[in-house]
Amino acid sequence: MTDFSAGDLATIYPAPSPRVIAKARPEIDVHAGKFIGMSPFCVLATSGSDGSVDASPRGGNPGFVHVAGPNLLLMPDRSGNNRIDSFRNIVEGSGQVQLIFFVPGIDETLRVGGTGTLSADPELIESMVEFGKPPRAVLRIAVKEAYFHCGKALMRAKLWAGEARVERAVMPSIGEVIHDQTGLGERESQDLIYARYQTQL
Repeated sequence: MTDFSAGDLATIYPAPSPRVIAKARPEIDVHAGKFIGMSPFCVLATSGSDGSVDASPRGGNPGFVHVAGPNLLLMPDRSGNNRIDSFRNIVEGSGQVQLIFFVPGIDETLRVGGTGTLSADPELIESMVEFGKPPRAVLRIAVKEAYFHCGKALMRAKLWAGEARVERAVMPSIGEVIHDQTGLGERESQDLIYARYQTQL
């Protein structure tokens, strides 16, 4: 197998259409803002000073990421595993971030790129109480680009189709997986883990 060079790509993939290029907007417009307002889930990607890349799932009630202006998003940080890979990358690395927003039932997704900074401003923290708790910090994203992806990837995956759902029991609990991988902690059932999750949202 031969690895591609940059020149090889042009022989395999045709140039994107003018419409595909033009759809990338320099701000959050009315359509992107509506989509973010309906989105309960996104993936946040960051890059570290050593060239490493992190992608992290983020979720909340629909609209948990706030559109504070055409070029500003505010994302509250909720309880997690305390690795803070994303935030370490932002403060130590390039600060560049990319997000992909999902809305259940809609196959198209929204990509947003920009520069992230972290805030612990008390008034901002207090304005973002959710699940009865304030966030620990707020990620401010200075938006530089936003565009919609077509729905083909999610359609291929049948992501929202009922027949594509699997029973949780086909996989060991996350507690069992991590115990097997590390030898640490308890081999907890998924029911126990879900119960604990409910207190940590």
